[in-house]
Amino acid sequence: MFLARGRLCTLGSRPKFLKTICASKILGLSTSAKMSLKFKNAKRIEGLDSNVWIEFTKLAADPSVVNLGQGLPDISPPVYVKEELSKIAAIDSLNQYTRGFGHPSLVKALSCLYEKFYQNQINPNKEILVTVGAYGSLFNAIQGLIDEGDEVIVIVPFYDCYEPMVRMAGAIPVFIPLRSVYTKEELQVIADLCIKYDTLCISDEVYEWLVYTGNKHFKIATFPGMWERTITIGSAGKTFSVTGWKLGWSIGPKHLIKHLQTVQQNTVYTCATPLQEALAQALWIDIKRMDDPECYFNSLPKELEVKRNRMVHLLESVGLKPIVPDGGYFIIADVSLLDTDLSDMKNSNEPYDYKFVKWMTKNKKLSAIPVSAFCNAETKLQFEKFVRFCFIKKDSTLDAAEEIIKAWSRLKF
Repeated sequence: MFLARGRLCTLGSRPKFLKTICASKILGLSTSAKMSLKFKNAKRIEGLDSNVWIEFTKLAADPSVVNLGQGLPDISPPVYVKEELSKIAAIDSLNQYTRGFGHPSLVKALSCLYEKFYQNQINPNKEILVTVGAYGSLFNAIQGLIDEGDEVIVIVPFYDCYEPMVRMAGAIPVFIPLRSVYTKEELQVIADLCIKYDTLCISDEVYEWLVYTGNKHFKIATFPGMWERTITIGSAGKTFSVTGWKLGWSIGPKHLIKHLQTVQQNTVYTCATPLQEALAQALWIDIKRMDDPECYFNSLPKELEVKRNRMVHLLESVGLKPIVPDGGYFIIADVSLLDTDLSDMKNSNEPYDYKFVKWMTKNKKLSAIPVSAFCNAETKLQFEKFVRFCFIKKDSTLDAAEEIIKAWSRLKF
């Protein structure tokens, strides 16, 4: 959740450019060497080149590694979702461009779905924008609504792209440590502050359906006075376990969504038509049976709650103290109790969790993600003894992880 209050080379410069190349040859410099000095990165991306997913996904690419790192489901998506895509791919017209702001049948389905939770009707063409994943929604919102010098409150821990996206917009992130699944009362406090200080809210709700027993997801945009100041973000990847589809959406009032549309029409323009149509048809199937246990919105959290409990018991059995999540499909645990010798790790300046995960991936063939990757520089030390495990995995994958952890425990204790 966010709370927010180069040069072109003309024809006229060509002779000078040619002289530069000729001079480089006379001096014995290669053209590529000269060019690398001339063209540098834009200042807006300065210092943003490090990425936890690039680094740790590469480490986990070894097929002998059991990957509990990236939120990559290896369970099968619903059969009807795959069948819809298969049917649609054979329709010629649905393999061409569609409406840039969202395929008509998809925005209609999304409107019908979310009107069940909002007190107002949602205009499918003016108040919904379909994007390239939730990443695209975040980018459009930040580029379209946040100005240089704006202060943006980012709740810690945060998804790792929040900070660089805010900085690319020239804004100033302000970090506040808070919990993740909020009670209605906690959200009301945030809503009251937004209204009091006339603040925009960007609410990343990609795990909206993945809430476990005893908890409930509340949409902050449904609170009094919040619809007109909130962008709510959703994800097909998280909703139907199809992360490779890279479809997301933004929902909000037309006076905000229109600015996100401006960003989209001048960047990616549109999203894949067959995927949008397949998603629309899959949504209609579950919209019609939302009170049925077979509805994927209901069945997936039930399935994952069992997997979550299994991971909790496994980690506890080897002496670790996992933090039991109220939602999502990740669990974090303090690994410092394992007292692992990391002295042979090359980069001594990295946080403990970075070194631990690299050591574990190499030596135990089990991957995870360091939690400090989701923290700003000032709070990394508070979280560097924690690592994150993903449990949206097949039982066979969790079996393999259990075997590694228990064997490790026997050696250690």
